[in-house]
Amino acid sequence: MDEAKLNEFMGKLVTDMGGAALMANVLVGEELGLYRAMADGAPTTPEALAQRTGCNPRLIREWLSNQAAAGYLEAGDGTFRLPEEQAMALADEDSPVYVAGGASVLASLFLDKDKVIAAMRGDGALSWGDHHPCLFSGTERFFRPGYRAHLIAEWLPALDGVVSKLEAGAKVADVGCGHGASTVIMAEAFPASRFFGFDFHAPSIGTAQRRAAERGVGERVTFEVANSKGYSAGGYDLICFFDCLHDMGDPVGAARHARQSLAPDGTVLLVEPFAGDRLEENLNPVGRLFYAASTFICTPNSLSQEVGLGLGAQAGEARLRDVFTAAGFTRFRRATQTPFNLILEARR
Repeated sequence: MDEAKLNEFMGKLVTDMGGAALMANVLVGEELGLYRAMADGAPTTPEALAQRTGCNPRLIREWLSNQAAAGYLEAGDGTFRLPEEQAMALADEDSPVYVAGGASVLASLFLDKDKVIAAMRGDGALSWGDHHPCLFSGTERFFRPGYRAHLIAEWLPALDGVVSKLEAGAKVADVGCGHGASTVIMAEAFPASRFFGFDFHAPSIGTAQRRAAERGVGERVTFEVANSKGYSAGGYDLICFFDCLHDMGDPVGAARHARQSLAPDGTVLLVEPFAGDRLEENLNPVGRLFYAASTFICTPNSLSQEVGLGLGAQAGEARLRDVFTAAGFTRFRRATQTPFNLILEARR
């Protein structure tokens, strides 16, 4: 045994355990509005923050100390301060890097631990709808900032001729739309177009309908309960799959149905988690996060459906290309990318 290697690993393990515990505290801070109460960047005492948020001052002191130990807050002379940079990620829901709301996805991993253990000892299946509800809201809040930042400004313009169609008035399908964040963002940006969101999870469709009404686009957006091979076919100028194709049991079938549902010159926009084609390319912090989520959420959901291909959240471009080639598409390319996403275009 190499004692130095053991000590190095133990240091890593303690760091990771601290990170997991820290995320639970991030969830508390987000839900109680503690970060938002500190978003002005002014130093505050535990007592003042407790009074401002209606919380217990002794527990607030402990929470603040945890955040300072993690480097999320600055501490000095009995006060604590949330710097502007951290506030963008933890307090401002309109920020492109806001992540605090999406942290509830991590809570679902722990809450659904026993279900995943049962799946691992069985056929591997755990359907999306059988997870704790915090997964559904957390997924919306995790992806929405990125969609707001990139979808209209970068991803759609990277597709051949799509923006001009949307501006003139196009018919768009958002397959696996969840709570409809991507659908509503597109509808707000392109008032001449019509949008149709489909998801097999009925409670999510109900939430999506409310989101569209709240944002004033309900007359141009239709949400329906339908799976990726069951929505009405015909004449879509653009069909989108946002971070969902790898979760599906039969992604080839979903891509084939999309091909049949496209207008003659239509386009498929496929947004997937960033990944290389080989395991070695994904042994990094992004891969660590996505493989963890895939173990608990994405792959079990795929295995719960017909075919059960189990692509996983780190499928990579080459395997996704194979899916669309098998479905009959002749053109497939990487349109653009972010550190967290591959943005792929498929044409007939």
